[in-house]
Amino acid sequence: MKSRLMLALLILTLLMAACARPTTGPGGTPTTPGELPPPQISTTSVPPVLPAVQAYLDAWAAEDYASMYASVSSLTSDALAFETFEARHKDTALSMTLIDLETEIASAIVLSPTTAQAAYRVTYHTALVGDLSRDLMMNLTLESGAWRVAWEEGLILPELRGGNRLAMDVRVPVRGNIYDRNGEPLVIETGAVALGIVPGQIDPEREGRLVSELADLCGYTRQYIESLYEYAAPDWYIPVCEASSTDVGDRYNILSGLSGLVMNEYTTRYYEDLGVGPHVTGYVQLIPVEQLEEYQRQGYLGDERVGMTGLEYWAEDQLAGQRAATLYVVDAAGARVSRLAQVEAVASQNIYTTLDKDLQIQAQKAISGFKGAIVVMEVDTGRILALVSSPTFDPNLFDPQNYNSGWLLGNVFNAEYVPLLNRAAQSPYPLGSVFKIVTMAAAMETGLFTPEDSYYCGHEYTELAGTTLYDWTYEKDYPPSGDLTLPEGLMRSCNPWFYHIGYVLYDMGRPNAISDMAIGFGLNAPTGIGTLEENPGNIDYPASQAEAVQLAIGQGTMLVTPLQVVDFIAAIGNGGTLYRPQVVEKITTPDGVPTYEFAPAVSGELPVSDETLSVIQQAMRSVVANRRGTAYQVFSGLNIEIFGKTGTAQNPGAKPHAWFAGYSDIDREDRPDIAVVVIAENAGEGSEIAAPIFRRIMEVYFNGQPSKLYPWETTYNVTRTPEPLYTNTPEPTETPEPTQTPQP
Repeated sequence: MKSRLMLALLILTLLMAACARPTTGPGGTPTTPGELPPPQISTTSVPPVLPAVQAYLDAWAAEDYASMYASVSSLTSDALAFETFEARHKDTALSMTLIDLETEIASAIVLSPTTAQAAYRVTYHTALVGDLSRDLMMNLTLESGAWRVAWEEGLILPELRGGNRLAMDVRVPVRGNIYDRNGEPLVIETGAVALGIVPGQIDPEREGRLVSELADLCGYTRQYIESLYEYAAPDWYIPVCEASSTDVGDRYNILSGLSGLVMNEYTTRYYEDLGVGPHVTGYVQLIPVEQLEEYQRQGYLGDERVGMTGLEYWAEDQLAGQRAATLYVVDAAGARVSRLAQVEAVASQNIYTTLDKDLQIQAQKAISGFKGAIVVMEVDTGRILALVSSPTFDPNLFDPQNYNSGWLLGNVFNAEYVPLLNRAAQSPYPLGSVFKIVTMAAAMETGLFTPEDSYYCGHEYTELAGTTLYDWTYEKDYPPSGDLTLPEGLMRSCNPWFYHIGYVLYDMGRPNAISDMAIGFGLNAPTGIGTLEENPGNIDYPASQAEAVQLAIGQGTMLVTPLQVVDFIAAIGNGGTLYRPQVVEKITTPDGVPTYEFAPAVSGELPVSDETLSVIQQAMRSVVANRRGTAYQVFSGLNIEIFGKTGTAQNPGAKPHAWFAGYSDIDREDRPDIAVVVIAENAGEGSEIAAPIFRRIMEVYFNGQPSKLYPWETTYNVTRTPEPLYTNTPEPTETPEPTQTPQP
């Protein structure tokens, strides 16, 4: 009896203890005595919540706001229009300079048959203040069998609840400068003065002084300046040029006393000498409207001027520097609530180009008046010392603060001359007889021709059935060149010799030999200069003997750029190495610490033997040194050892393009040898037009000044019939009052 009583008491104690201890409900949720556990949720008819959460976050990362809005609950969409929803996200992205965002889901659980919840992390990658991360919680509701997001502003950023917004305080560093290889400024941030003339106000007794001062400041000839206002009405404003405030200040006492001169000062990004190598430096412009949001997302305020072409565009990040930025949360009244992030400014960097400023200026003058290009490259490094596209343009005109911009900017977009086109790198041309260098290389490398082979160079070429082609001597009414060895054929630029090579190679089962050699010389592909846009040109494989003979003399469908040509000409001069052309010598911090420095970059080797290369070099020397050479007369008296090739590329319907390409071989310590290529569009014979320009470049580079006038010059850089490249057609306008320029 006693044992039964003890057993009963033990059972009762255990039961009471069980009633007093909390139990665990579904999902591990504890329950207290007397409380019913939460009901079990049947998920057999409830869709999984994770895919819905992932789809919403993926749409957010892709900035697909329409898909995001389609995923929100009906309660949200009833209270919030799509336009407001989209604007809220876009404004936040712009304010924080969002580059992109990443999301990571921590959990996604169903709470009831109609509610769910997801925890996730968002990392915002911003342009100005780095990364921001937040852990967020999303509520969802089940509507029509699909999970919908119960959206609220905290799902973008928790700090935005209650109508708060983001605001970024930005301080912009001064844009970096661009220099030549010797530290001479090409592009700087400074004051400038727009200079112009009102003809009716000129004092006749001081007109000569006025013209002389403007000629010195602008770098124009006196004749050109006089031509600008020769036929203008007395009260017209005639824009002339821009000059730096420093240069104007140095002459202010004189300039301020010259009646008829109008000066308007402004602060700008100033391009020296109306643009030194503007197709290399490029220019800046106000951010185009269609790109405004893109730049704002990178941290730009929207009123800056940014690089549009050339180095200004290529090195935008280095030249612009890193902005100082502080990201704030502000309330509806604009008062700062909190600071989310802050970064200090990183100063802009300066670019030192490989250009030689003096040589570049002289090269621009050397081809002035022609459409065409000049490229000067160090033979052994790939450094571009000068790159000219003519006509050139004045980058200062892109600043609307420049008073002359309204009159002269239209010239920059001239449809006939297309000054913005970089003819050196972007304009492909038939190469004409300069291409015979490639053909000669192919002929010898196939083994089908030797330097000793001879061919009669007559006026006519008749190997193509039913077709008669002619030598240049026929068109000039010169005697035929007669029997020529292969190198002599290059020296005399004999068309029939090279027609014959193209014909024989095609006929002997080597139709692709010339095209393959051209590709091996770096044609049919960009040079890889990188900093400038390039046209790859065109080298086709001939489909017939007729095409083969045209390709052999650099005609037909083949096209090259002057930059490609100077690259392989330099390779001939240095022994066969193709260097990648480069225009950046170094990039430095403001205190001169380099962050990038030039190093020669080999891009290939000419696919020719040393013997073939030597024969080509000797033949190119004979072009200028042998009395029968096509450029002998042009280079007579020049005490510089030159190797070159003339070219006259036929251009149906217009005069031919004039080419000359060559290199020096002097081995001076202070002046590295250079390769130079000149093309003058629709200008005539290469020996008559391009070769004299080539000589001028060599004279300036090695001797410091020209020594021989062009046939078309009266004095250096003055043609016999000077005419402005563009015709100014100013309209009557109110004459501006001169602004006072501070004296130095």
